[in-house]
Amino acid sequence: MGVFEAIILGVLEGLTEFLPISSTGHLILASHLMGIEQTSVHKSFEVSIQLGSIFAVIFLYFKKLFSDFSLMKKLAVAFLPTGILGFLFYKHIKALFAPETVAFMLIAGGVVFIVLEYFYKPKEHHIHKIDDISYKQALLVGFAQSFSMVPGTSRSGATIIGGLLSGLNRKTAVEFSFLLAVPTMVAATGYDVLKNFSSFDGGDLSNLVAGFITAFLVAMFAIKWFLKFAAKFSFVPFGVYRIIIGVLFLYILF
Repeated sequence: MGVFEAIILGVLEGLTEFLPISSTGHLILASHLMGIEQTSVHKSFEVSIQLGSIFAVIFLYFKKLFSDFSLMKKLAVAFLPTGILGFLFYKHIKALFAPETVAFMLIAGGVVFIVLEYFYKPKEHHIHKIDDISYKQALLVGFAQSFSMVPGTSRSGATIIGGLLSGLNRKTAVEFSFLLAVPTMVAATGYDVLKNFSSFDGGDLSNLVAGFITAFLVAMFAIKWFLKFAAKFSFVPFGVYRIIIGVLFLYILF
């Protein structure tokens, strides 16, 4: 893989990290199409450039994240299920990074979104502000997030679904998903980089920097756009997209 491919993957990561369509899934599938082998180094690259997208959240929400202690505690509670399960089953999770797994989970998640939106009705008692989320709701979103350890599920998709089911409105579910990405992805990326840093050579590090910076810049745009979208529309288009792209890749693979 060269710098050009790293930039392409960085653009894809920045666009898809916060949309409920699985950034990891798209990176795996795009790498497959470009003929890039899923080596341990490349898997770590795919995980590591996600940190660029997370830095975009930190940049946009810096004051909110570090001045609201109550929010920090809720994010910590929401992070616990994924943090514990990810630490215990790290090797098993990495073994699931395959195009077939991604394709099936994209389709399954798409169906869930469409069915959920069919029954979901916005109500006055739904939570409309991040500050009003309870610890119980935060924990429920955290349990939902743990399903995203299977590639193709989508971390943002799982947390948004968890948010909707626990009583958040669409925009608040999306915003909490953004913020929960910070402890989750910093922990996941940091752990992965520490375990595999010795495997990176000079060229790999150049690719990592290129992908990281690209993901950061593109994610800034994607975050702002998705918040506006969630305030006005349902998530059905993302469900349809997931099914189409999942079926397409099953066709390509088999």
